[in-house]
Amino acid sequence: MYGLKAIVIGAGIGGLTTGIALRQAGYEVEIYDRVRDLRPIGSGISLWSNGVKVLNRLGLSQKLAAIGGEMHYMEYRFLSGNVLNHISLQPLVEEVGQRPYPVARRDLQNVLLEAFVSAGGKLTLGAKCIGIVEGFRDVTAKFEDGSTATGDLLVAADGVRSLLRQYILNESVEPKYAGYVNWNGLVPISTDLAAADTWSIYVGEHKRASLMPLAGDRFYFFFDVPLPLGTVNDCANYKSELKQHFQGWAEPVQLLIDRIEPESVARLEIHDVGPIAKMVKGRVALLGDAAHATCPDLGQGGCQAIEDGWVLANYLISTNLSVPDALRRYETERKVRTTEVVNKARNRAETIHGKDPEITQKWYDQLSQEDPLDVTKAIAKIINGGPLH
Repeated sequence: MYGLKAIVIGAGIGGLTTGIALRQAGYEVEIYDRVRDLRPIGSGISLWSNGVKVLNRLGLSQKLAAIGGEMHYMEYRFLSGNVLNHISLQPLVEEVGQRPYPVARRDLQNVLLEAFVSAGGKLTLGAKCIGIVEGFRDVTAKFEDGSTATGDLLVAADGVRSLLRQYILNESVEPKYAGYVNWNGLVPISTDLAAADTWSIYVGEHKRASLMPLAGDRFYFFFDVPLPLGTVNDCANYKSELKQHFQGWAEPVQLLIDRIEPESVARLEIHDVGPIAKMVKGRVALLGDAAHATCPDLGQGGCQAIEDGWVLANYLISTNLSVPDALRRYETERKVRTTEVVNKARNRAETIHGKDPEITQKWYDQLSQEDPLDVTKAIAKIINGGPLH
């Protein structure tokens, strides 16, 4: 189709990727977000090869390479520091044809934002979408301040706590708590924490501590701890809390806790959404976390939003039947893929974080015995399920 105007609600990874893809197709695109300042939630993201390939196809390969960390190995260590497994990522890169890029979320968002604006896209902040009115030939977004925006289609990319999901589903679907809290942030790379080209993951007691190299000589770190929903969140206590949760863990974990800057640390109660019955209604499509927020345990949440934007744009470009027809084709393809990823990520989160302690112990035992090639093949299988395998 040609000459379309798209309204996108949400200026996160999924919304911006969709905006870039639709602008490159020659469509008019307006993105609206309720926040007044774009500040990504969380400090880093593991952008696996399937997401990187889509952004490369959108012309961002050079800029991605500049912000991507040099991650050549993964290693699992027990809480004591003993190495359970050391995994070269080279076989993965050779199989899928693109290396992964661990990136700072702010760096990635800045790259996407610059690409969208330079392509002629329009971004409006401080605009909270509270409703949708669908006509026979168009669709209108209604905003809290009384303003409206009308286009040929509307993309609801408004995140895990989407206000627009209910329009598609005709019912409220609330995010589901995954049972654990995640602290994450950035620290300078230092070899007394981990090797500068290695993703190091410490495991034990149903918890994790992790260090992943980013560009700019930084590690993206996270800590996972199973906790009840609604525990007190006070950044003044982050260091003492983490010292308590990770008491007795290896020296690099203790050094990491010492070096964090609590005021710049994100603390998230991890939730997911889905699988849901529908992603599309008429001229309106759900995209990214609004449709399929995943536990971060596969590192595929951002990648799935990026894939969504690419697939949605391709169906609009490649058919002249109608917008609703193109969106139905998008839904058919993406429901299969995202359902699998949401379920896999949830199962992995439960395995890692001790939902059944016996299963978690088996996983620890398996880590020390697993062939590194089996690990990279499992990752490659998820990557190769994407639209640009």
